[in-house]
Amino acid sequence: MKYLPLLWAQLFRKKTRTVLTVLSVLVAFLLFGLLEAVQTAFESGADSADAKRLLTTARYSIIEPLPMSYAPRIERVPGVVGVAYADWFGAKYQNESNAFAVFAVDPARYLDMYPEFAIAPEQRAAFVKMRTGAVAGKILADRYGWKIGQKLPIASEIHSKTDGSLDWEFDLVGLFDSDDPAVRANTEVVLINVAHFDEARQVNRGKTGWYIVRIADAEQARPISADIDRMFANSPDETKTAPEKEFALGFAKQIGDIGALVTRILFAVFFTILILTGNTMAQAIRERVPELAILKTVGFSNATVAALVLGEAALLLALGAGLGMAAAVALLPSLNGATGGRFPPLFVSGVTWAWAAGVATSLALAIGLPPALRANRLRIVDALAGHR
Repeated sequence: MKYLPLLWAQLFRKKTRTVLTVLSVLVAFLLFGLLEAVQTAFESGADSADAKRLLTTARYSIIEPLPMSYAPRIERVPGVVGVAYADWFGAKYQNESNAFAVFAVDPARYLDMYPEFAIAPEQRAAFVKMRTGAVAGKILADRYGWKIGQKLPIASEIHSKTDGSLDWEFDLVGLFDSDDPAVRANTEVVLINVAHFDEARQVNRGKTGWYIVRIADAEQARPISADIDRMFANSPDETKTAPEKEFALGFAKQIGDIGALVTRILFAVFFTILILTGNTMAQAIRERVPELAILKTVGFSNATVAALVLGEAALLLALGAGLGMAAAVALLPSLNGATGGRFPPLFVSGVTWAWAAGVATSLALAIGLPPALRANRLRIVDALAGHR
């Protein structure tokens, strides 16, 4: 730390050049933070998936409903320890931009299936008991100012009531949340009691969208999936069962290979930064060759001078990377608000911060090591004589 003032003075010897270089690094890491947040959001469903959960959907299309009567039959499959089901309701709150997921579920079955969702026991009990009850993710409640006990008016995008209206009203009896960011990304939903929903809707009564199946042994996921699908083979409602993580990854890849796209973009960005910043550092060191020779003259060792040059590159990258990641974190709340709930919540995970630190360190070494080695080999006489 005693050399920090010297490093700072070296770095800001030419303020305009340094500020522009830091800004270029800042923009690169801002993009890094935002793009990694997008990738994390798309993969959050897979990251939070339980290896002991399977999803059963209609064989040919997830939008085709399945009979609710399948539940007891699936429960009897060897290795199955629990079954829940959910139906896509789709919703808008107040206007078109406020859209979010709403699932019609059996309260007890569904919450038992997802113990990672934290909900107060009395609120859970109220949800199970009240036919018109609903519980919401805390993120949604905070966004729209919902309070427990209020009426929750929601317009469905696809399900009409028996009178033909798409406007529904539920009683908000609880909130759920999670401390795990990957799980929290899946809590921007409202759960409604299927008992009232199924009775009040106009079509598809007695049917649901998909089944969630808990099994005793994750190693038996494939055989159990095959047993479930075999049971409904050649029926009017054939099924397709897969591990939850596999289903989540497949669903995300329908949009595209986000990981590959993000990697290509970031490679191009950081390669450009490497060239630009490396050239800037090389030019700065060439201008200060006599100064480096003077440092050696007054007693600084070759290794110390080389370390100072390398430290200058590290400080430059640390400033740019830190400010860029902080800017990404600061921008995410407004970006989340702008999506209107149509996109999974974006957040910068601890893994992303670790990757940013690793990338910044690698760039610092790539940029600073060549001039540092040159400074280490620098001869005082040649430098003061003007040979660079």
